[in-house]
Amino acid sequence: MTESSPTITTPDADADVDPTFRDSALPVEQRVENLLGQMALEEKAGLFFQTMITIGEDGSLSEGDATFGIAPTSDMVKGRHMTHFNVFGAASSATQMAEWHNRLQELAAGTRLGIPVTLSTDPRHSFSENPGAAMLAGPFSQWPETLGLGAIGDEKLVEQFGDIARQEYTAVGLRVALHPQIDLATESRWARQVATFGEDAELTSKLGAAYIRGFQGSELGPDSVATMSKHFPGGGPQKDGEDPHFEYGREQVYPGDNFEYHLRPFEAAFAAGGSQIMPYYGMPVGTEYEEVGFGFNKSVITGLLRERYNFDGIVCTDWGLLSDAELMGQAFPARAWGVEHLSTRQRMLKVIEAGVDQFGGEAIPDLLVELVRSGEVSEERIDESARRLLREKFVLGLFDEPFVDVERAEAIVGNAEFRAAGDAAQRASVTLLTNRVLAGSESAVLPLSRGVKVYLEGVDAAVAGTYATVVETPEEADVAIVRIGAPFEQRATFFENFFHAGSLDFTQEKVDELRALAATVPTIVDVFLDRPAILTPFVDDVAAIVGDFGASSAAVLDVLFGDAVPQGSLPMELPSSMDAVRASRPDVPFDTADPLFPFGHGLRY
Repeated sequence: MTESSPTITTPDADADVDPTFRDSALPVEQRVENLLGQMALEEKAGLFFQTMITIGEDGSLSEGDATFGIAPTSDMVKGRHMTHFNVFGAASSATQMAEWHNRLQELAAGTRLGIPVTLSTDPRHSFSENPGAAMLAGPFSQWPETLGLGAIGDEKLVEQFGDIARQEYTAVGLRVALHPQIDLATESRWARQVATFGEDAELTSKLGAAYIRGFQGSELGPDSVATMSKHFPGGGPQKDGEDPHFEYGREQVYPGDNFEYHLRPFEAAFAAGGSQIMPYYGMPVGTEYEEVGFGFNKSVITGLLRERYNFDGIVCTDWGLLSDAELMGQAFPARAWGVEHLSTRQRMLKVIEAGVDQFGGEAIPDLLVELVRSGEVSEERIDESARRLLREKFVLGLFDEPFVDVERAEAIVGNAEFRAAGDAAQRASVTLLTNRVLAGSESAVLPLSRGVKVYLEGVDAAVAGTYATVVETPEEADVAIVRIGAPFEQRATFFENFFHAGSLDFTQEKVDELRALAATVPTIVDVFLDRPAILTPFVDDVAAIVGDFGASSAAVLDVLFGDAVPQGSLPMELPSSMDAVRASRPDVPFDTADPLFPFGHGLRY
């Protein structure tokens, strides 16, 4: 066997295994029933758990990661019969990830039934690094954040992105996307909105469906990446914009009585054939639904998702609803909002009764086995979800071709064509907010002329030197270019600060710095808009403001110097003040009074 073309090995430890389920000529449902009928309860229970897995050094199987509470790979596959994992961390290369994937599939092939592993991933094509939400692009092509795709607003481009990501994912064995995130960012402070398409239901519905088509194709099959649309029934209306990864963000509120608005993107996802759904951590307050987290919520999962929408795909909880954990050395309680008083066992039972198929971020199948053996959960209920989980493995072709070609992976992932497409999207997403005509000039400050003297802050000087003459002080410069991030509040723990939350106001110190610089030299400010920063204090002082949603220095400079034209339009409004944000209704779009820049704003050259 070579690394590039491994052969399938079938287990021979149990001569009683009927290999009929391996016959690709048979209908999927027949294969599912044949396999399911041979599975022990422990093997069925293993299907229900999808947790994080890491790549070992040099592509070896990992012995675990104590920092994030990740168990050794062999223990999870052989000891706990688990066959679904979320790949944690960036890969050093496509070769490393592909070789690791094949070693993992070899391990799974050596179990009694040889059920292949299904690998999922959080987004890994942009600039975010958040162990709870997104991974750095690493060897993959690099694109703007999803919010930047919203700023471009082009269905064809989003479908192209999905198709490129699909090719890169499948090349290394990633078969489930834990995205798109089709929540509506109707609360300006919410930490997770950078991974959304913005606050407009129509735009999100259109782009979310295109995203799913790109990843899955016209129907789910051996060349697809299954999509897990999230977070049903819409995670945007967070009280005070706080995120329900944390206890202080547990409540979702609907003062505008606008619950139905947040369902629209999911209706589009169902129509596009979206394969899986992830409910959010939050608990609805003041609605007709039970006031417990959505993953525990039978009125939402069974009543709304299964019965109203007739969704028969996989439902997987968000990560860590059942078990308390320690993360980076600090306590991280289970996100069991509304059922904190229940034991882990009781929480598991409530999730099962709600109609969910899989527990994200958990690795305790023994407890599920106990629930069945005690009579609290019927094996028929276990079989119901097991069928869905097995069916998708067969439809994705994992039983027929579980391995990937390592050489092909290296050729596909991050190739020149894909990188060029990502770079072009970065440039297209840059959004021009202001562009002043300075005193004594007949034209606006942007685009800049090549060769001008520039003073830089937050910009790669080596890159900028190919456009202009970089100088050391503002006094020497013709223009200053400053790149900054949207503001956020520092929180108590290390993990919390991956989630940018709290006030959208810049500190007075930062405002004073920008004003002083602008008083010295015409200043162009580029703001990374992972949240809608309040630009009011300096909007009239600086020469121009652009917003980016994940873009390299070269992509931004291409726009500033006119090599590319700004094409972005705001996918969310930029409020004029924090008072306006606090007075707005979290479930209603476009609801801050007198926004500084409205939804859809974007100037052109």
